[in-house]
Amino acid sequence: MTKASHDAVVARQFGPQAQSYLTSAVHAQGADLDQIAGLVGSRPSARLLDLGCGGGHVGFRLAPQVGTVVAYDLSDQMLAVVADEAERRGLANLSTRQGAAERLPFADASFDLVISRYSAHHWQDFLAGLKEARRVLGPDGVGIFADVVSPAPALLDTWLQSLELLRDPSHVRNASVDGWRQTLAEAGFRPGEVSLRKLRLEFGSWVARMNTPDSHVQAIRSLQRQANDTVSNYFAIEQDGSFTIDAMVLVATVG
Repeated sequence: MTKASHDAVVARQFGPQAQSYLTSAVHAQGADLDQIAGLVGSRPSARLLDLGCGGGHVGFRLAPQVGTVVAYDLSDQMLAVVADEAERRGLANLSTRQGAAERLPFADASFDLVISRYSAHHWQDFLAGLKEARRVLGPDGVGIFADVVSPAPALLDTWLQSLELLRDPSHVRNASVDGWRQTLAEAGFRPGEVSLRKLRLEFGSWVARMNTPDSHVQAIRSLQRQANDTVSNYFAIEQDGSFTIDAMVLVATVG
């Protein structure tokens, strides 16, 4: 049996679901997206990299606030959807580029802003991706990173990673807040403000968005039904499988 590379698994998982991510309420809106827009403000000359753009929602939201946006993703199919939607919205300053986070095809200091939202937990090499983000930022650059974060206790961390991997085999790891801070510093950033919030995931749309096989859906539900009180209460597991996770927005400057 021929095994696919991690990049190929990511592209295989997300390409066919591109339209779902464009229309996903979790990704198309949210307090974190509002916060990111507020943090950026009006910067009409800024060059922005939307790193791991997915359905393109960061780029769509911020294109009117900045000079240029490059929506960058591993999936060609995802980028085609983003390009079509940008054209439909009249966002002439948004372009697309394909590739991996760990190998950015841009010169040093090419951007003023790098923003990554719900992408980093798919990167095969977390540190390498953050080093690349740092490399392409200019001397006054800012990185804004939004993602699901893992709880610190090992029990809760194990449960979160298990559910994520069963749902999506391209999942690598949700880092903890401390893990983010440590790795950003190692990559050359100065980690700053962190905002935490709870994010409820409606189970049916969560698995449908990733086209999770029924056998894996049943495995997730079996695990949830066997969860102890600590796990069940922390993730607020509901009767239908919906649950709540931790998410963050972290601002980092160039160190």
